[in-house]
Amino acid sequence: GEVIFNVYDNLVAYDGESMSKFVPMLSTVVPTVENGYLRDGGTTYVFPIREGVKFHNGNDLTPEDVEYTFERALLYNPPGGPVWMYLDPMFGVFSIRTLVEDYVGASWDTIFDSEMNPTSPEYEEALVNFYNDVIDPAVEVQGNEVLVHLARPFAPFLNVIASGSSWGSILDKEYSVELGIWDGNAEGWWKYHGWTKEQSPYFDHAMGTGPYKLVEWDHAQQRVTLERFDDYWKGPAPIRRVIIQGIDEWSTRRAMLETGDADIAYVPAQYLDVVLSMDGLTVIPGTPEVSITSLGFNWQVDPESPYIGSGQLDGNGIPPDFFADHNVRLGFAYAFDYDGMINEVLNGLGEKVPTALPTGFLGFDEDLPTYELDLQKAENYFKRAYQGRLWQTGFNMTILYNTGNDSRRVSAEILRDNLAKINPRFQVEVRGVQWPTYLDERENMMLPVYIIGWVADFPDPHNFIFTYYHSEGDYGGFYGDNFA
Repeated sequence: GEVIFNVYDNLVAYDGESMSKFVPMLSTVVPTVENGYLRDGGTTYVFPIREGVKFHNGNDLTPEDVEYTFERALLYNPPGGPVWMYLDPMFGVFSIRTLVEDYVGASWDTIFDSEMNPTSPEYEEALVNFYNDVIDPAVEVQGNEVLVHLARPFAPFLNVIASGSSWGSILDKEYSVELGIWDGNAEGWWKYHGWTKEQSPYFDHAMGTGPYKLVEWDHAQQRVTLERFDDYWKGPAPIRRVIIQGIDEWSTRRAMLETGDADIAYVPAQYLDVVLSMDGLTVIPGTPEVSITSLGFNWQVDPESPYIGSGQLDGNGIPPDFFADHNVRLGFAYAFDYDGMINEVLNGLGEKVPTALPTGFLGFDEDLPTYELDLQKAENYFKRAYQGRLWQTGFNMTILYNTGNDSRRVSAEILRDNLAKINPRFQVEVRGVQWPTYLDERENMMLPVYIIGWVADFPDPHNFIFTYYHSEGDYGGFYGDNFA
């Protein structure tokens, strides 16, 4: 995200720290009802495209690049990706598959074979017509303006596409086609749908109009090198060269900070006191972040998961639908030390909330009950689970955390230790893995539980409530069929 933020530009940007005011970026206007660029009762956004802007390869930015960016995202729509934030306001659905099925009148698996080929000439013709009738009219080029049509007024639409949101980054159409991304044609668009990140040429390429250009991504060293783009339309950035490196272990990161090998470092909250005692550092603590960290329960784990032991309720594992039993979930909920985590691990830099919604958002209710550490309550719920069998047999499972995230490691260990206190037969292994592995395992339904955060995509309660609680949400969609 940090790389994309500096390599690409969006149509509009946030005005300083405001979450509701915007300034023009690649669009010369922020559409509003007052200036006439927000029309049709709030359902048509008109973006005049800035002239004289160059991509890093020297290509000129055109309105067609903006149209291509939106359409390619809609058609690509990878599972678990952010494109639902386009599809929801523009079409009232959360997946391109829903749109296709409604238009064609058949299920996705009927329309396509396992290789994503249409199963009949009639379906292929319908898919071409789908692009022409549904996708293409949603984003139009008229002269130097791009019109984006919504299915309904959607208050946070500008937040969705503003700078800071990587899915609002404007691509170079010509470069994208040369690279092997969607060719811009109605015929065969489905061949570019749903790729994994590794399948996409954009996995390790970038071509934006932003202040920095990508020079190198060293996968082995987790190191990205950026260089200033001297032809940037707002003028050259003040720093010529930037290296962003992932250093998972805090001790190594701390040493680099102390020796000056790192100019800026992320510091986990529990180590705040360490850096406050260092000379020559500027520490900016307590900056509020619109985010939630939660423990997610997978109600239908893949039976092939290596993290559920035997896969049975026999003391050596857990069944794939272990967390479909609400008594199990409540047992876990009362086995965690929330106050200890906040006060001792996070240095008080956090607060307990009753639902996956940050304080201050529309709909936040401070009077709702919150969970407390109560081992007796946890024991009572565990004794009810599986008609009492769970208490007698116990269980064995693995909780992963992403290596380098010590607060997640400690939270998993707190849960592990408290579960063992409740019943020595409750055995949990805590294991660290690389962040990409962690995400892949979650999306492949391998993780029985997972500790994960959600930073607001846009500052609206819909972004949290839908994400966490809807069965098509980015997190709710990975709790399994039993949850749905």
